[in-house]
Amino acid sequence: MRTAKIERITFETNIDLFLNLDGSGKSEISSGCGFLDHMLTLFSRHARFDLSLKCVGDTFVDFHHTAEDIGICLGKAFSQALGDKKGIVRYGDTALPMDEALILSAVDISGRGELFFDLPIPTEKVGDFDTELCEEFFIAFSRNAGVTLHIKELAGKNSHHIIEGAFKSVARSLKTAVSIDKEFSEEIPSTKGML
Repeated sequence: MRTAKIERITFETNIDLFLNLDGSGKSEISSGCGFLDHMLTLFSRHARFDLSLKCVGDTFVDFHHTAEDIGICLGKAFSQALGDKKGIVRYGDTALPMDEALILSAVDISGRGELFFDLPIPTEKVGDFDTELCEEFFIAFSRNAGVTLHIKELAGKNSHHIIEGAFKSVARSLKTAVSIDKEFSEEIPSTKGML
């Protein structure tokens, strides 16, 4: 089983996270932010990753540290769970419709953590969640996971739908990228011999 457990304690957040890449999409999420809980729950379901997360953060300030630090921990867990990356498909992409929104994501599990984010979100908040934190979460995740991640909005008007479409699209792209290519299950998918 490709699993990882991450604990991170700072003056801003206390996070305990468990990830199973070969799960069934079960999750127990408590981030202190209802909207982020919703996004991580559907991320887990659509990626078919089992995810357990408890975060106690300085939400009396805002949700910035919580969103960023969860992204860091999820990225570290993702990288750790992948191990040497032997046999993975490596690439994944998804064009996901979410009502009027259409979100494209593409991922390369390259070992090079970069985010290319083109997701115009029309409102500053969804509930009490600052929508700019969507980008902060994915920056932290991609850097710590060591993945190159593109997220592009092809259509969209509703902020909730746009962000939800991004989380679902990325989840499905990652699901494809981490899957084992049975024909090449003993190979690293790179001419370098490592990722």
